[in-house]
Amino acid sequence: MKKDSIVTMISTGIILFVLMAAAFAAASLPDGVLFCAGPIYQGDGTSKRMAFMCNVYWGNEYIEPILEILKEYGVRITFFIGGTWARDNDELLRAIAAAGHEIGNHGYYHYDHSRLSEQKSLDNIARNHELIRDRLGVEMNLFAPPSGAFTSATVGQAESLGYRTILWSIDTIDWRDTDPDLLIRRVWEKRRAGALVLMHPTAQTVKALAVLIRDLLADGYELTTVGDMIQ
Repeated sequence: MKKDSIVTMISTGIILFVLMAAAFAAASLPDGVLFCAGPIYQGDGTSKRMAFMCNVYWGNEYIEPILEILKEYGVRITFFIGGTWARDNDELLRAIAAAGHEIGNHGYYHYDHSRLSEQKSLDNIARNHELIRDRLGVEMNLFAPPSGAFTSATVGQAESLGYRTILWSIDTIDWRDTDPDLLIRRVWEKRRAGALVLMHPTAQTVKALAVLIRDLLADGYELTTVGDMIQ
């Protein structure tokens, strides 16, 4: 058999395999979703950059201190906002946006999306989108599922609304651990280019944040938003 024929057969086989795999994947997606890229755990690792992301459903008393620290260092981050929080805290919501931070969708309710029907998952994302769009005029495109819980259907429904689903590279676990030094070590020891760092508005985060920002900047990192990291 000629070499050209062998190459053609191999190429055809590869193409058929890719098409079959794509068809199989599409069969498991929600109706109307043609392709599902999956959740994002990591940003662009080709340059020395990291992104902080703060999920907000509570912790009102810590929002302004966090904003002050970020302003002091000239750092913008991504705030993933819960809808019930946004509904009841318009002034703080507007303060976050006015400071130039990126706004992401954290669902209207703090639901476990791995347990929701496809329609309820879709509604939870869409309702929050409408609320924050009406309040801020922002068309969000990043969705962080509460508690990091999701299924392929969750990701597909988010994509059908124009969203990319965001998880994290480094979890501070600041909702559980109250020692700011532990939070600092957790991030510092796992720091790497492209990392997405998850945090929440807590007392220990306020105490750890300035140290982390100062030390990461001194180590040559640029700190930016999730959106900038995954363009």
